[in-house]
Amino acid sequence: MHSSPPARPTSALPPPAPRVAELAVECLEGVDSLLGDWLESVRPVRAEYADSVPDDDVRETALGAFELLLRTVAELPVPANLAGISERIGERRARQGVPLDSLLAAARLDFRVVWSALVERADDADKVLLVASAYHVWEAVEAHVTGIMTAYQRTVLEMGRQREDERRLWFARLLETGGHNPTVVRDAGLALGFQPADRFLCVAALPGSGGGLIDAATALRSAGATVQRQTVSAASLLVVQLGRRVTADAVLDRLAGVPCGLSPVADGLAEVPRAVELATATAGALRPDAAGPLRLADAWLDILVHRADSFAGHLAQDVLGGLRADGVPAAEAERLLRTVRVHLAGSGSIADTATALYCHRNTVQQRFTRFSELTGRDIRRPEDAALVALALRVGAADHRSAGR
Repeated sequence: MHSSPPARPTSALPPPAPRVAELAVECLEGVDSLLGDWLESVRPVRAEYADSVPDDDVRETALGAFELLLRTVAELPVPANLAGISERIGERRARQGVPLDSLLAAARLDFRVVWSALVERADDADKVLLVASAYHVWEAVEAHVTGIMTAYQRTVLEMGRQREDERRLWFARLLETGGHNPTVVRDAGLALGFQPADRFLCVAALPGSGGGLIDAATALRSAGATVQRQTVSAASLLVVQLGRRVTADAVLDRLAGVPCGLSPVADGLAEVPRAVELATATAGALRPDAAGPLRLADAWLDILVHRADSFAGHLAQDVLGGLRADGVPAAEAERLLRTVRVHLAGSGSIADTATALYCHRNTVQQRFTRFSELTGRDIRRPEDAALVALALRVGAADHRSAGR
């Protein structure tokens, strides 16, 4: 008698027999007696969350659920204190951390208990009527279960949004304080799930490239990493706590093909604000055709040029303007610039530069001398070489901007 009846469309069912409603009323008058059977049936299911939900809470909500179900079967009015009890149970258990599958299993045991109580009070003729009306009992239980499930899932989503909002606020607070406040570092670590003494890698992507960080964050979480993904000043950020299972190389593997800037590894959560700044600056130095991550160590010159704003143009004009002087053929200026570029990109050896350019080392020396005559900068001097390298980066950046 305890098996679930087959589902049929409600419109095809006759209303429950009056005698079934009378049996439900009889059960309602002794509703407290149903609790013992239910508690015994639900004990194995409840074992998983017994410590989270007090016994009094379990009894109170169970009695309310039984009264709601019996009133529904008896087609009696539902008092105000029972209206919405299914949703209240779902919300409360979600906040108590009860697993949804255990909660629904316990709620569906209500059918067994209510059905047994009805059968116990029925004679042979009544049982025939009960079988014909079994679907109404099951339907009342399923409506109750659906209310629980809907409220539970809605509450979990709300709690998730609240937790994520809290995480964002603490991460923003960490950045605002620059990692200098030990209390903020500690509390931010607790909110974010980070160990403040661990090492971290910070990744930044500019608008339009953040989708790759979302995929990387999902994959890293699946691999057991603790991460925080957030948007700060239009940059998409990903902070990953490193460990034995999640190394910097593993993070790089997940970022393959994602244009983004990488910070050096931050030694402790207090260093993350600095790492975020460096990762964001590195992302700003990405070339339009970038097809993967860019490390800070490979981007310093471009970052300095980018941060120099209008002064970068002044630098280029001051250092390289002599190449555009009257009387200097464009072909000669381009030849001198190419020689300088090859030399600065190489080992610094004149012999290696000559080999790369397929010319004699004396030719290279002569070009350096001519470059110095026109610009006043001798790239064989470290200070002049640094200025020329920056000026060339400005020219390259201007060329990329014009291309865009």
